[in-house]
Amino acid sequence: MTTALAVCCALVLAAAVPPVMSSSDAQIPLGQGPNAWRVAISDSWDVLGPFPIHAREQHFLSPSFPLNLSEPIDYGAKWSSAYADTGEVGWSKATSSDGLLEISFPDVRWASLRATEGWAVLQHHAVLRTTITLYPPSERSRFPQDPPQLLVDVIQGSFFAVLPSRSPAELDASAFMPKWHIGNIYAMKASPSNTVALPTVPSLDEPTTYDLFVSGDYEIRLFGDPTVRGSDVPKLSINISARVQPPEPWLQLASDHDVLPTFVSGWAFGDALGVGLRANGDTWTVTRAEVVTGRDSEEVSVALLRETRIEAGQTRVLPLALTQHAAFTRDTLPVALWITRGNGQASTLIVELPVRQIPAWDTDGFEGIVATYLSGGATPTAFVAVPPKEASEEPVAPLLFLHGAGVPVLDLNFWLCAPPRQRHSWLVVPTGRTEWGLDWHGPSTTDAWAALAALPAILSARAEWAPWAYPASTRVVLLGHSNGGQGAWHVAERFPDRVRALVPAAAYMKAQAYVPLLHSRSARFIDPYMRAVLETALTPDDNDLFVSNLVDTPILAIHGGADENVPVWHSRALVDTLKTWNPAANVTFREDPGEPHCYDGAFGDGRTQAFIDASLDAPLALQRPRSFTLTVAIPAESGPLHGFRVLVLWTPGRLARLTVTMGDDGTLAVFSRNVRAIAIHREVLSPETSLSIEGQALPLPHGYASAPYVVARKAADGTWTASTETTIHIQPSGRASAILQSPGALTLVVPDRADGASLSAALRLAHALDVYHKLDSSIVDAREAVALRDGGALDGNVVVLGDARNAFLAETLAAARTAFALRDGRLALEGRVIGRGSSTLFLHPHPTADDAVMMVLFAEDDAALERVLRLFPIRTGITVPDWLVLDSEADAIGAAGVHAAGVWGDGWTMNGGMSSF
Repeated sequence: MTTALAVCCALVLAAAVPPVMSSSDAQIPLGQGPNAWRVAISDSWDVLGPFPIHAREQHFLSPSFPLNLSEPIDYGAKWSSAYADTGEVGWSKATSSDGLLEISFPDVRWASLRATEGWAVLQHHAVLRTTITLYPPSERSRFPQDPPQLLVDVIQGSFFAVLPSRSPAELDASAFMPKWHIGNIYAMKASPSNTVALPTVPSLDEPTTYDLFVSGDYEIRLFGDPTVRGSDVPKLSINISARVQPPEPWLQLASDHDVLPTFVSGWAFGDALGVGLRANGDTWTVTRAEVVTGRDSEEVSVALLRETRIEAGQTRVLPLALTQHAAFTRDTLPVALWITRGNGQASTLIVELPVRQIPAWDTDGFEGIVATYLSGGATPTAFVAVPPKEASEEPVAPLLFLHGAGVPVLDLNFWLCAPPRQRHSWLVVPTGRTEWGLDWHGPSTTDAWAALAALPAILSARAEWAPWAYPASTRVVLLGHSNGGQGAWHVAERFPDRVRALVPAAAYMKAQAYVPLLHSRSARFIDPYMRAVLETALTPDDNDLFVSNLVDTPILAIHGGADENVPVWHSRALVDTLKTWNPAANVTFREDPGEPHCYDGAFGDGRTQAFIDASLDAPLALQRPRSFTLTVAIPAESGPLHGFRVLVLWTPGRLARLTVTMGDDGTLAVFSRNVRAIAIHREVLSPETSLSIEGQALPLPHGYASAPYVVARKAADGTWTASTETTIHIQPSGRASAILQSPGALTLVVPDRADGASLSAALRLAHALDVYHKLDSSIVDAREAVALRDGGALDGNVVVLGDARNAFLAETLAAARTAFALRDGRLALEGRVIGRGSSTLFLHPHPTADDAVMMVLFAEDDAALERVLRLFPIRTGITVPDWLVLDSEADAIGAAGVHAAGVWGDGWTMNGGMSSF
């Protein structure tokens, strides 16, 4: 039994129960001693490329494109590529050093290509191959029955797979079906290693060699402009490492996943804790948590929000609610966790959580505060709060600041490109879930608003902090830098009534302008109408399309004139578009000559502070103009403008616009395009209001003055009716990334735990959700999912994997709530059976919850499952609408292998105007 423990944790074990391993214990057998397996990655690499692609195309193409890994590889063969002088590329060699692999193609005339194509031509794909060798233990007496697994890290690579080194003719073909793991392409800090099952059992007598394939994809946003380092040649840099994971069951701390509040003068700045745990060899379920009795339980108590099962190879965060009864001044908080292993054995793990103690802020000094709350009442979430220098007699609006890509703000190391401490305003710095999040779109926007609402709740909970609070619903000054500057435009455009003023710095306009899609391989083959349907998934993020929503918002757009990361023309173009909507708009563009991407003067300049101060001093009440236009793409991701909100579109997938004009006599004339239902806040209306929509006079309904809003709906014949409603129906979907907007932990449903392919896919998806979004997910089988549904416990978004053998999926589709159904065990769309070997992804109504959705990843074989798994919208820019069907052609021609796709209509109906078959 283990008794020597790491500083961070200790174990209290039930009698005759195997120990739960601590973080340091788990490292002992990984590569030391005579009974340990060893692993080595060769420094010699084979490289095939470069091939033109656009920035997200690798999610449609096979990661091994142009290779078919089920066939022998001819290392003397040539492949077509438009980047090479001869029009062909072959294999070359590269050498890594200490795990760092740097790949470039100096024979390509990049400067010549770039002269006409710009940054778009730098995007490229390469196939990278080396070998991994596994060495058996030198002493054979204690060989485990199960073979080891690998823990692999691929930093800034998109996908990787481990395959046998022998030829397909020597082994069963299934061994050569690559299981593609998503790499940590953004180099996120809190990223657990990928658990990789070996494709064949390693030899116990001699070293066993496997092939490691990596999809290397150059993106300007990741690797930057090569001319900044004095070269025309783009260089791909990937860090790759591997170690052995023994098959023995253990549970270890994942402290980089902990969610911990700062304690200010002994009091926690938040009511949530999160404890990161990683499992191996078996499932482990945490059933209870409490502060260790007799030590600190009189001052602080915690409660586990829900039983949490951690699958072998999975990392999860335990959600704990924190309650404080007295000041707590120690530097660690001991929490006991009651744990049950999959075989029923029980143990207790005591975790010593580190506590950061700081003094209360004052006028002259402060430290950044990490605050926590339970997002959606279920998920521990953190953000940074910077206190003002002075409390104000009247509440002052806060500053909401969105950080740039790759900035880990919870480390409190983001000050260079951030606003300074304010006199009376709090500076709220959300994480967006991770350093990159979803580029401040969708769930990252939700995270920002949730942090803004959490801070006044924290302040109001203590008498000495309450004078510093602001109303949760107050309008903010919104700022952002780089990706956060783009995010500031995005968030303000979607929720204009919540923003007093906007200060975006070094912002790019939209992804397709930053890294154009000109060299898409798919575009050479795809039907233009199908491409249009797929690219509706990009429309909601095109900031230039939505600037009509900001013509009445004071804006100071700032950009360094020598920005090496985001070209200054992006800010100029957004300002120009805004002035096209309203030449008299209150917008100022300031270009600071000679300044780079990040510099002190962006936010620290007196002119910037003067603009912020003027915005804070302006009246709190929203000033309505005589005329305005609201632009909306996805109603569920957009708020109101001057009290008017679009609820439902006639044709989802297309833009909607609502133009409102106020007459001198108080009349409101509304004209719409592609709008089916709107909500009007009662504050906009009065007994004297004369309301007309499309020229039709619309009397205000009885009781409107006491209702929160009036809902106007358009009938098929073009007539409008108005009513008061206590709740409003908002169109629920619009693109597949809606699955990331979950009110709680996601539930991943596999057909059966014995289904190895589906379970592997679910574990890899859970890993990606953790790395890219810090979204918690539980993995259940169909029987468990049915029980959760029937017990009313299926409260978050749901992802279902598999085919008709998944009983939960079969029962759900039997309700016929969309055009997808099962016919004799086959998936059909509007009665048309989808071919075997196809991959189908579609959003579906949640079985029980109105505020959640379900996604189905339907595949009848392993190859189809791999394809559809890559299309899960982990990143921005993946062109997946509400549903699509693709087949094996996608491996070579990308999105042109999509044979059907579309956006649901309201009520999950077929939307013929935005569907392609």
